Order: sequence, then structure tokens, then C-alpha cells
Amino acid sequence: MSRIGKKPISIPKGVKVDIKDNKITVSGPKGSLIRDIDPGVNVRTENEQIILSIDGSTKQLDSLHGLFRALIANMVTGVSKGFERVLEIVGVGYRVELSGRTATFNLGYSHPVVYELPKGIDASIDKTKITLTGIDRELLGSTVAKMRSFRKPEPYKGKGIRNFGEVIKLKAGKTGTK
Repeated sequence: MSRIGKKPISIPKGVKVDIKDNKITVSGPKGSLIRDIDPGVNVRTENEQIILSIDGSTKQLDSLHGLFRALIANMVTGVSKGFERVLEIVGVGYRVELSGRTATFNLGYSHPVVYELPKGIDASIDKTKITLTGIDRELLGSTVAKMRSFRKPEPYKGKGIRNFGEVIKLKAGKTGTK
């Protein structure tokens, strides 16, 4: 049995959980999220808590037990508090502009990279920092990964798009260290 899956998820005030036909809907002040649940995982609510259990114990069911517990906990946190990720653009002339739901990146290529923000993700830009917010942690993480892939930090000068506070270990160039 999964250790993580055994932990109950507390439901904060203002969050409503609805479970029907292997589908869980979590609604809160920030929005609503829906997820399908594997038939081997049982979900129920008791005393302002969500409790997960599994039928039997196989290696796959044990892993699904912990997985769905983490996914549901992220849903509850997302609709109550939301999630935020910050990206940093480092490099001379590298910049990003936001117009509506479209982000235009100038990253040293011969052309600008245009990216349409997915529904449910909001962005704000402050010079070289991009702040992304949303209620779906999975979608937010994939959006951050996609933006980061436009120009990953390179190991010689450290230029590119990186997570805020990320430290890039720089390599010595061809001449070596002096």
C-alpha cells in the first residue's frame, strides 16, 4: 500500500468536492477542475477530508494510489490558492512582450517566437521576469517547460530562459581557466 496514498487530503473552506462515476470535480474560489479516476482507486469524502483506497494490492494499483492522491491534492490546492511559476530571461537583447494571450519572444533567433498561452494560464511580464499563474499545476508545468525550451540556458555564458533562482553551472570555454 502506498504511504502517500494513505494520507487524507483536508478540504479547505470554500472548496466543494463532487465524486460521480470515476470522475472527481473540485470547485473553489479560483475555478473548477475535473479529473477521471482509475477504476481500481476508490475516492470518498468524510469529515471535510478526501480519503483514497484501492481494491487489493498490486504494484500498479499501489503506484496509482499515490499518484491520484497527489493529483487530487494539487487540484484542491489549485482551486483554493492557485499556483505560480516565475521564469527569468537572461541575455543581451533577449526580451518578451505580452499582447492579449500571445507572448512574443525575441531570443537572438532570426525570427521572433510567438506563443499562444493555453486557456487557464495567465502571465504578467516585468522586464526580464515572466510570472505565470494558474489553477492546474500540470498545465502550468508543461507551459513553463515549453517556454523554457525556446532557448534553454547554455552552459558557457548562461544565456537563455531559466526558472527564477536557478543556478547554471558555467563551463570554462576553449581557452580553459586562467
